[in-house]
Amino acid sequence: MGLSDRIKGISRRDFFRVAGTYGLSNTLLAAGAFGGALTVGGLARAAESTYEKRYAKEPKHTLKFGASGFNQQNLLIERAGCLEFARDLESRTDGEIRVEFIGNNQICGQTSCVEKTQQGIVDIYAASTQNSAGGAPYLNVLDYAYMFRNRADQYHFLYSPASARLLREPYEKRHGLKFLFSHAELRGIQLGLKWEDKETVTSVEQLAGTKNRVTGTQLGRIAMKALNLNPVPVAWEETLDGLKQGLIDGAETWTSAVAYANMSPVVSQSVHLNFFCGTEHTAMSASVFDGLGGDLQDAVMESSYLAQVHVQAANEAALVKTVGQSDPILPGTIFARDNVRNAFLSKEEIRKAEEMCSPEFQPQLWEQWRERINGWSGGLDTYQEIYDEVRTIDENTLPENVEPRRWWKA
Repeated sequence: MGLSDRIKGISRRDFFRVAGTYGLSNTLLAAGAFGGALTVGGLARAAESTYEKRYAKEPKHTLKFGASGFNQQNLLIERAGCLEFARDLESRTDGEIRVEFIGNNQICGQTSCVEKTQQGIVDIYAASTQNSAGGAPYLNVLDYAYMFRNRADQYHFLYSPASARLLREPYEKRHGLKFLFSHAELRGIQLGLKWEDKETVTSVEQLAGTKNRVTGTQLGRIAMKALNLNPVPVAWEETLDGLKQGLIDGAETWTSAVAYANMSPVVSQSVHLNFFCGTEHTAMSASVFDGLGGDLQDAVMESSYLAQVHVQAANEAALVKTVGQSDPILPGTIFARDNVRNAFLSKEEIRKAEEMCSPEFQPQLWEQWRERINGWSGGLDTYQEIYDEVRTIDENTLPENVEPRRWWKA
C-alpha cells in the first residue's frame, strides 16, 4: 500500500527524509498520533516536537521494541496497540524509559522476534502468538480449536486473573518472556483469486481438500487436518505470492492481517471459520522487566493495561470501518476497495466444524499436545480451565462491552 491512505500527501521518500532529521522512532510516534491527513510540514513539526519531548532528559533505560512488520500506517488498520504502549510508557515514566520502536521487519520478523527477544537483541517484541509459537511453544495454549467462541471471550480471558495462571506465568517461567497485551481476532481461511468466480462459501464441505498456509502453531495444524484443510507451512512474508500465483488455495489468518499486509488484492473470500486464535501480542524480556525496579515495573503494567483497553475499542471499530468485516461491507473500506467477500458461516456450520475438530468432540486428536502443554503449565488442565473461564460471560456479549480488568490484581 505504500504509505497509508490515511497519511495523505506524504511520499515514502518524504517520510524517510523527515525520519533522517528527527529519527525513525520520533517520526513513527509522531505520525502514529495522527488519525487523518498529514502534510510533510505537519509531520516534521510533530516529529520535532516529539524529539524535543523525548530527549528532554537522559533515560534510565532505553528499550528496543522489535515490531515485526508493523509501522505507523498498518497499525491504523490492525490496531495492535504498539505505538500507544510506547508513547504512554515514555510519558508515564517522565522519560525514564525510552522506547526505540523498530518495525517494518528491520530487526526481526513474525517468526524471529520471539527468539531475538530471548537472545537479548531486542527487549520488547510484537508478533502473532501463532508465529511466535515456534520459538516459544507454550503459546500453543491459546490455539485449541473452538476454545474461544468469539472475540469477547478472548478479551475476557486476557483481562482475567485466570490468564496469569494459565498463560502468562507458565510463558514467563518456560520462555523468559512477559506477556503484556494482545489484539484479539479469530482465524479463518482467506481464499485466493482461484475462488474469485466461485460461489461464496457457506459450508465446511466446500473447503474440504483445499491447500492452505499455516503458521508456526502446532495446534492449528491439528484443527486444519481434522477439517481437511491441508496445512502447508509458508512464511508470512511469502504468503501473498503463494496466493497470487495459486500455489495455495488460501491462508489461515484473520481479516485485519489480510488488510494490513496488503494481501486483500489477492484474496477473494474471507471465510470466517473462527476456529482458533489470531492474537497479535506484545511481550517483553522478563529479565529486562525484572531489572527495571518497582515503580517502572508498575508503569509497564499500567501502560500494558492502557494499550489493552485501547486495542479492544479501536480494533473492534477498525474491523468494521477500516477493514470491512461486516455484512454489508461498508463503502470505503479495504475489503470494499479490493472486492473481498465476507463468508460468514451459520451457527450450524460453525457447530459442525467444532464437532469435527475441537478437543471437546475429538479429544484423541489433541491428547499428545494437551498432555505436553499441561505439563509445561505445572499440571493444569489448560484447555478445560480456559474453556470454562471464558464461558463465565454470556455468549452474546459484544467484544467492546467486555469489562477491562487489571489481570495482575485478583
